[in-house]
Amino acid sequence: MTVFSSLRGAGVPIGNALRAGNYMAIIQREMGSHGPRKMYITPSRWQWHKFKDMFHFYVMLGVIPLGTLVLATNIFVGPAQLAPIPEDYTPKHWEYYSHPITRFLARYVYTSYQQDYEKYLHFMFEENEKKQMRLLEKKVEAVMAERGDSQSYHYQPVLTKYHKWVREEFEKNRESRGF
Repeated sequence: MTVFSSLRGAGVPIGNALRAGNYMAIIQREMGSHGPRKMYITPSRWQWHKFKDMFHFYVMLGVIPLGTLVLATNIFVGPAQLAPIPEDYTPKHWEYYSHPITRFLARYVYTSYQQDYEKYLHFMFEENEKKQMRLLEKKVEAVMAERGDSQSYHYQPVLTKYHKWVREEFEKNRESRGF
C-alpha cells in the first residue's frame, strides 16, 4: 500500500490534476448529487441495542455454566442403575429418581410426598378447628339472642403471689378480730 501511495505523485497528470511543486493534487468530481444532502432525523435505537446486548449477556451468563454442568453430569455421572435393595435399608425419597440433577433437586429443593401430605393434613386440621370455632360462635350468639344477654368481658387475671398475700392478710384479720 505504501508503494502505491508513493507512486501516485510520480506519474503523468491524468484528467483534472494540478501540479504544485513536487505535489500533485487531484480534483475529484462528486457523483450522484441530485440536490441538497439531507440527514433524516430518526429515533435512536440505542436502547434496543443495549437491551439486546444485556439480554444476550445475562442469558449466556446462565446458559453457559448450566449447560456445562448438565453436560458434565451426563458424561461423568450418568443415570442411576437399578440394584437390589438390602433387607434392612429404607430408600430415601430422592433415591427413586434416575437422573443425578433430578435427585439433587428432589433432595435439596423440592419437598417430599410425605412432607406435602403432612402439610395438607395440618392445613385440614387448622380448617376444621376454624370451622368448630365458627360453629361455637354461632351457638353462643344464638343463646345470647335467646336469653337477651350481651357480651361483657370483665375477667381480671390475678397473680398467685397477690392471691396468697390477700389470703394471708385475710387470715390475719380473721384471727385478730376473732371470727
